[in-house]
Amino acid sequence: METPRKFEWKHILFILGIIGPGIITAIADNDAGGIATYSVAGANFGLAMLWTLIPITILLIIVQEMVARLGAVTGKGLSDLIRENFGVKTTFFIMVGLLIANLFVTVSEFAGIAAAGELFGLSRIILVPFTAIIVWFLIVKMDYKKLEKIFLILILFYFAYIISGFMVKPNWGAVFKSTITPTMQFNKSFIFLIIALVGTTITPWMQFYLQSSIVEKGIRKAEYKYSRWDVIVGSSFTNIISFFIIIACAAVLFSNGIMVNDAIDAAKALEPLAGRYALYLFGGGFFIAALFGAFILPLSTSYYLCEAFGWESGVNKKFGNAKNFYIIILFMIILSAGIVLIPSINLIYLILLAQFINGLILPVLIIIILKLINDRKLMGSYANKRWVNMITWTGCALIIIASLSMLVVTIIGP
Repeated sequence: METPRKFEWKHILFILGIIGPGIITAIADNDAGGIATYSVAGANFGLAMLWTLIPITILLIIVQEMVARLGAVTGKGLSDLIRENFGVKTTFFIMVGLLIANLFVTVSEFAGIAAAGELFGLSRIILVPFTAIIVWFLIVKMDYKKLEKIFLILILFYFAYIISGFMVKPNWGAVFKSTITPTMQFNKSFIFLIIALVGTTITPWMQFYLQSSIVEKGIRKAEYKYSRWDVIVGSSFTNIISFFIIIACAAVLFSNGIMVNDAIDAAKALEPLAGRYALYLFGGGFFIAALFGAFILPLSTSYYLCEAFGWESGVNKKFGNAKNFYIIILFMIILSAGIVLIPSINLIYLILLAQFINGLILPVLIIIILKLINDRKLMGSYANKRWVNMITWTGCALIIIASLSMLVVTIIGP
């Protein structure tokens, strides 16, 4: 009887060694901008948008699964594959667009850190530089396994939003009904927020980071079935968090007629209505979300730029062996933190510009991923099956429509 038990424990430990990239990538997308979007959706429209999280989760799983499969089968990052299969020119334009978009998103992460700190009486002049130094130090000093453990620990803090959702004691019958019953309001603000929910959940940088993480962790075909579950669990959990953020803001703010513009407004408004602990949980969760993004965005940017131009990359390498990789990360951290410290900087404009650029890139990137995943010379038996392609193209067509709509709405304004 001992032998099967030992085998089972080894099997479990093996699986635990594989998981990480899918969960980390999906949860990291619940960054400062994502938390703000879900907070506004709940506060301004109540439970009306809960149903959208089901198709959004399915679409996220579809795209992330394809990217993880590409990494496990080819052993290459997405930038590598784009350069090899679509040429240097296409790669260059995508990389430039992503660099600009990711820089502005990283700025929003440090802005989120500053805003959350001020919520608890901490000066951004001290907090932002201190956080930037900590982020840089940990990235340089730790290998991938240690850094991944830090990321997985940070994920635990996202449970603050789930706790907040239960603390406000929502009408669970109404929650269930809103989750399974699609409703639409045909006004610009409502449609803009639905598009924003898709845009903040499925972003270009995620695809590059996930595939690079799969490759750096050394996950190959034999382990892929476990990575697929890593992706499914991560994509599901990230939208469970979104679900409870919307519930908390709907139950307390929407029901009291309080509209907000961002997550910090929501945290402040929760305190007099739901108590100081709600402020701590919501504001603290926002800080961790922004901190998580401040780690992941520079890393993601450096990964795909180094892959695209054939430079050495990876946190497992020493600074001297991957100078360009670490210099890009340092550039992203210093510039983003510095911009946040500029008095009267228009951060909203920068965030909208990042969304605009991501909206341009995402449809192109999705088509490229679909072409790669269906290339049988590249993927062999791991290429998409016909029926999977039908579902995938339908889902990705919806993503493309949402992305293009986001461009239009961003231009004309919500």
